[in-house]
Amino acid sequence: MTFYQWDFSFLPEYKNLFITGIMYTCIFTVIPVILGFIIGIVVALLRCSSEVNFYVQLLIRSYVEIFRCTPVMVQLIWVYYAFPVLTGLQISAISAALFTLSLYGGAFYAEILRGGILSLGRGQSDAAKSLGMSSFQVICYVITPQVLKNSTPSLINQLILQLKNTSLLSVLALPDLLYQGQVIAHDTYRPLEAYSFIAAIYFIILFPFTIILQKYERKNK
Repeated sequence: MTFYQWDFSFLPEYKNLFITGIMYTCIFTVIPVILGFIIGIVVALLRCSSEVNFYVQLLIRSYVEIFRCTPVMVQLIWVYYAFPVLTGLQISAISAALFTLSLYGGAFYAEILRGGILSLGRGQSDAAKSLGMSSFQVICYVITPQVLKNSTPSLINQLILQLKNTSLLSVLALPDLLYQGQVIAHDTYRPLEAYSFIAAIYFIILFPFTIILQKYERKNK
């Protein structure tokens, strides 16, 4: 019986590829998280408003459900390959990735924040308005602080998922961590070492977020 001989000695030769992969992974996490969070706030407020037109509500809900109920990889492929065919507009792989991941994240952030808003009830908003506060002031000073506090665990979990979703960018040939792992594996014929090291990098990046989440949950019990 023969045992597999692990050999990680080749990894330092590919440090530039790993660095590039980490940079792309971080960029395609941070930007979609920021844009997605902004989208989520707007969509959540619109969905909770009784003043929004029925057809606008229907359009917004359709967006949320479509992006929540379809795989990210399918969305990436559709935006990059099908969207230009249907519209005649060419879109780069980077733009397609940022656009898709931001809308995908926005749909989930919207539902997280909407749940936080609905959990507060109308009593606090009505009380604040009776004190002379405007709707904008109620949102900024009464609703938002409480919603963010109550929704923090779910928001951190979604951030973790957003980072892991960047591994799907290789389908668009973007040089994220997984794509670089594929290049190294094909070049060295050592896929176990290459993908094991990629997995270790993901763990090192994501583990601090899980610690922060656990500390926050313990603090707020």
